[in-house]
Amino acid sequence: MREQEDRAPGARLALVLRRWWEQAASASGGTRPTQQALAARLGIDQTTLSRYLNPKHPLNAPLRVVEALHAQLRAPAAELDPARALCRAALEESSRQRPAGGRAVTGLVERPGATPGADDASTGAGDAVRAGRYGAWGRPRSRRLLPALLASAVVLSFAAGIAVHALVAPGRGVPADGVPGAFRVSESPYEWPLLRMRKEDQYTRARALQHLLNAYGYKVRTDGFFGEETRDAVMDFQRKRHLVSDGKVGPDTWPELVRTVGPGSSGHMVLAVQELLDNVGQGGTVVSGQYGAVTADDLRFFQRTHHLPVTGRADPDTWLALLVRQRPPAGAPAYQRSTGMPPSASA
Repeated sequence: MREQEDRAPGARLALVLRRWWEQAASASGGTRPTQQALAARLGIDQTTLSRYLNPKHPLNAPLRVVEALHAQLRAPAAELDPARALCRAALEESSRQRPAGGRAVTGLVERPGATPGADDASTGAGDAVRAGRYGAWGRPRSRRLLPALLASAVVLSFAAGIAVHALVAPGRGVPADGVPGAFRVSESPYEWPLLRMRKEDQYTRARALQHLLNAYGYKVRTDGFFGEETRDAVMDFQRKRHLVSDGKVGPDTWPELVRTVGPGSSGHMVLAVQELLDNVGQGGTVVSGQYGAVTADDLRFFQRTHHLPVTGRADPDTWLALLVRQRPPAGAPAYQRSTGMPPSASA
């Protein structure tokens, strides 16, 4: 038991998922599904599922897969919340271990007073340290480093000037919570996605867009189809805000649509946040239109995972990240199945 508690969250989660699978026959009273059949039900490949179930070489299963496995394998109801907690802990640990820029960083550390590389001769690391400090021929590199250091100082000074200008330049601020108006994201690695009337712009982003339009008084069906009704509402919205009225939702229109929402908020703006939050791979967000403690907690987890200020409020940077990080659905959602035609009433 102690050995299991000492395992990393990802390995402990894999143990739980494997136990669910191994005990599935007794829970259902039938036969245990093969991993191939189970993977097909989940919409993933068998190799990925095997990694999810392997505590020795685990692959962190996303929350949606954990919940789907719990349902498919009829695992005990009391074990779902602990499994969710392990899943989030594994994602957080993976995020912490990932170096900046996504690249591994290695290096050699010299102890004070030690002869360069003396303890590492057998591995060749000592040669690397000596070459790094003294050059290939054993001469100090300080003279050759001086021009490079001066050049680096010039570059750093230039970068610092750009940073100061960005902080004091007009038009970079973010409006206070609840104040209508356009949002301009300050420093973000993302770009606002472009939505228009085409096949690939369906499902979650389109549904969130429709909720946003309804928040401004439009009567648009929230069916996930970017059709003529949605396009016409977008064009009218653009005209009223003196934007190019082309029916395309991009970097000029999104900032006009979104507003900061947080605990206590309700309505279509909250529904849009919840729709997006429910489709970023962590799962479990209830789309209710009420911004309660659970939604705030899910949003804080998303912000922490994507290196955003952890506020629990959907600010412009968070809206942008949510829109960019949407996952494609494995298939059409329930409200778009059967004939593929939009329903006659709002969902």
